[in-house]
Amino acid sequence: MPKLPPSSVSATVDFDADGIQHGYLKLPYSHNDSAWGAIMTPITVIKNGDGQTALLTGGNHGDEYEGITSLLKLTSKLKPKQIRGRVIIIPMMNAPAVQASARVSPIDNGNMNRAFPGHPYGGMTERMADYFTRYLIPMCDTALDIHSGGKTLDIIPFAAAHRLKNKAQEFRCIEGARLFGAPYTFFMEEMDATKLYDTAVESKGKVFVTTELRGGGTTTPDTIAIADRGIHNFLVYSGILQKNYIDPPSEPISLEIPDTDAYLQSEHNGILEMCVSLGDEIKEGDLIARIYSTERTGQTPAYYRATTQGILAARRHVSNISIGDTFAVIAKTVE
Repeated sequence: MPKLPPSSVSATVDFDADGIQHGYLKLPYSHNDSAWGAIMTPITVIKNGDGQTALLTGGNHGDEYEGITSLLKLTSKLKPKQIRGRVIIIPMMNAPAVQASARVSPIDNGNMNRAFPGHPYGGMTERMADYFTRYLIPMCDTALDIHSGGKTLDIIPFAAAHRLKNKAQEFRCIEGARLFGAPYTFFMEEMDATKLYDTAVESKGKVFVTTELRGGGTTTPDTIAIADRGIHNFLVYSGILQKNYIDPPSEPISLEIPDTDAYLQSEHNGILEMCVSLGDEIKEGDLIARIYSTERTGQTPAYYRATTQGILAARRHVSNISIGDTFAVIAKTVE
């Protein structure tokens, strides 16, 4: 396999220097409005001696704001004297998407969380993913990527890990998720994990924790509080922040998305009426949703019933729905 060339992304920070630095990841981008322009992704590096490295990210999708908000706050509050080791903070992984208030980049329609491992000759999103894969992920021992449902989903607040072949690594990941302190802890089966950031980190043997903290394209005081507390606790768990856990979590409710059958997808276009609420207990046969045709009046809606039992963990936030859209996710309790 031919050796890949150096990344076209450059950092204005020194990852090995003690202290606190605020800078950018610079990716050259020539376009109509700026022939010699660049995508400037803000980054903060805080280091105090030797120790573990935590990589904290938000804005993997640009319309998910808990991670963006809480990490921006952290960049002005966390001080080197409070830590041992290094914290790399990137509040907006997909900076163009964040600036556009969109899930994906307006530059290349790039979904950062479907772009890994990336490529140095790819589109702008793939180039940034390549920089993470070859430069940032190898630096870290633990990684936290904060997601929520964005504009189209609403999801019960949870921290999650994945089932892994390496059971010792899996245990470290789910323990990090538990100690994050969200109301729910998940084992997740993704619909397609092939090109996820999650997979890129886990494949290097690192501890990886992700979250979903409600959604709707906004934040609430409660979801920001969960993110603030969870970031603090994750840094304590990582052995970097020299403080105690905030509100050490009692055992959170442990759930699992066991397979892709948990994702209920529409086979109709129209208007969605959800018939159950987030967190509701679901039994097999329960009515989950109706979808009404917008093509004419007087039509009987399409009925969608549960084919399994569990808890409604996620729902579509937007009432307009198209064929193929996921409108509900049913998770099972882990004994």
